Amino acid sequence: MSSSAQGLTEKKAQRMTFIKTGVRGQGLGIRKKIQSPTPNPQSPIPKAVVLLSGGIDSSTTAAIAKHEGYEVYALSFDYNQRHKIELEAAKKVALALKIKKHLVIKFNLRAIGGSALTSEMEVPKDRKALGVMRNESKDTSRITHYALRITHHALRITDIPVTYVPARNTIFLSFALAWAEALKAGNIFIGANAVDYSGYPDCRPEYLKAFEKMANLATKASVEGKIRFAIKAPLLRLTKAEIIKRGTELGLDYSLTWSCYDPQPLPPQPPLIKGGIKRGVVSTHKSKLITSFVPCGRCDSCLFRAKGFREAGVNPI
Repeated sequence: MSSSAQGLTEKKAQRMTFIKTGVRGQGLGIRKKIQSPTPNPQSPIPKAVVLLSGGIDSSTTAAIAKHEGYEVYALSFDYNQRHKIELEAAKKVALALKIKKHLVIKFNLRAIGGSALTSEMEVPKDRKALGVMRNESKDTSRITHYALRITHHALRITDIPVTYVPARNTIFLSFALAWAEALKAGNIFIGANAVDYSGYPDCRPEYLKAFEKMANLATKASVEGKIRFAIKAPLLRLTKAEIIKRGTELGLDYSLTWSCYDPQPLPPQPPLIKGGIKRGVVSTHKSKLITSFVPCGRCDSCLFRAKGFREAGVNPI
């Protein structure tokens, strides 16, 4: 065989190796495991709008979006909520994750009311578990199966606590959709969960699917075929423990987050404490948040937080 013919044969073999393995220079049938794709400098980084409240779920969702290679635009809301301290947490998380931009939109849902979070109604404490909340089983697959079978007809109004804010996720996602269209971002992330949750109807997969369909019917970018919007809920089928484990793997600092629906003022303290810190301004619940409030420890959100850390085998924060 001539040297030129032999060279052509070797090149053909190399091409066949590449076709079967995706990696030049490796033997047939051997695939290289790639943790994450190397960004192509000529390809624009995909943008994503992430709803960020400052709690465990939304913060983990933001970390996941960042890890998946998106340029993250975080969106938070000051809607005159009882637990407005969560906005401080959202700011801290956004800074820690090096979010591209963090936007806080302000409006007043107390003018509408209808929720313990936007009125003077009492936040339920030590609430008897309902539905999925009742299930402390470690068989998370069974919990997930049950949770995802919940339908509109199965949800009784008495099962939904007064911490439900009327149409809140619809309002939030509508703002996110508007920003996503302006940014030309096709992906909207939300930390909705249908396993360890309080039974809110706007956290169900049916709802998210319906909103996605609406988003692609109601926007100029979509009807012109420029963008196909996707509502992404990566935590939908995870327990709180699984969510915390995932965030911990991604290096998320949960001491920056806030969960409590009913923050309690600190008891009276001396005017100054060691180090000259002003009265009522301390770091709470092993948190890096500087606040004059502490978690109540008894609302649904506090109980789910404690349950999640306990089942994840992580020291509570």
